[in-house]
Amino acid sequence: MSSITIKEFYQDILGDSCPDINQFLSENINKDIGHFNVFDISEICRTSTSKTEMPYNRRTYYKISLINGKNKVEYADKTIEIEDCAVLFASPKIPYNYTNQCSEQSGHFCVFTKDFLPATKVGLELDLLPVFSAQSDFIFQISTEQFHQFESIFLKMHKEIKSDYVYKYDLLRNYVMELIHFGQKLKPILPVENNKTAASRTTTLFIELLERQFPIENISQLLQLKTPADFAGILGVHVNHLNRVLKETTGKTTGEIIGSRIFQEAKILLTQTQWNVSEIAFTLGFEEVAHFSNFFKKYSKQSPQHYRELQIV
Repeated sequence: MSSITIKEFYQDILGDSCPDINQFLSENINKDIGHFNVFDISEICRTSTSKTEMPYNRRTYYKISLINGKNKVEYADKTIEIEDCAVLFASPKIPYNYTNQCSEQSGHFCVFTKDFLPATKVGLELDLLPVFSAQSDFIFQISTEQFHQFESIFLKMHKEIKSDYVYKYDLLRNYVMELIHFGQKLKPILPVENNKTAASRTTTLFIELLERQFPIENISQLLQLKTPADFAGILGVHVNHLNRVLKETTGKTTGEIIGSRIFQEAKILLTQTQWNVSEIAFTLGFEEVAHFSNFFKKYSKQSPQHYRELQIV
């Protein structure tokens, strides 16, 4: 699965209609404010040649979309059918596929990088907010009245970003936070049953979460997700369901995949660092060196120290 950067996002939706992308982004980001922009969906549909489908990729930016039109969103093992009005809160944590189901689309969306909303500016950690957590359903059904309430905030964004007000980005941050707090009060759209691709998406997201923890680059970097239950909790599925899906798609259980990846990292750390075995065990999530030693012997039939000595020779 590839990662879509903010620059690639602009190239995808605007194409030749925004030829000075590099200059535009560099000027904005170099102001030490991160990046922010806001768009009118009907205007994008009218002027750009962008695709009607946003493929299943991980974005490196955050996005809040106010949607009016029929659309379909697929993520993990869920499919969300948007019939009328909805608001979507997308983060780098959750890869998803977005498909327009009709030509009549309207609404607004804003995109921003994490640096645009630092905790020092807004008083909250962006990734800890419920709408941007990995457990969030992140798509919310709204009424026509709520749509207009959200839209009023977006209209203020459009007006402000065109202004020459010195502190306009501080004001825009406030508008983004207003959208977020409004969204956190809403109920999510219920998912519908999906087809076989749900299993592959769950598998992909599991592997994404697993691999994101590596490589271990210093002894203070501790493995956070270590058990099948840890991953099931993040993915919002029952641990038995996750195990069944992974068994069907990979032929291995959740525990086997996790254990194999930790073993591979253990071998790298034993051969490429000067850390002692106790430090390596700790970074990989083992509270006792003996537990790590037993784990390593299970996979290699030798102790970690013996393995290291053989590699050095």
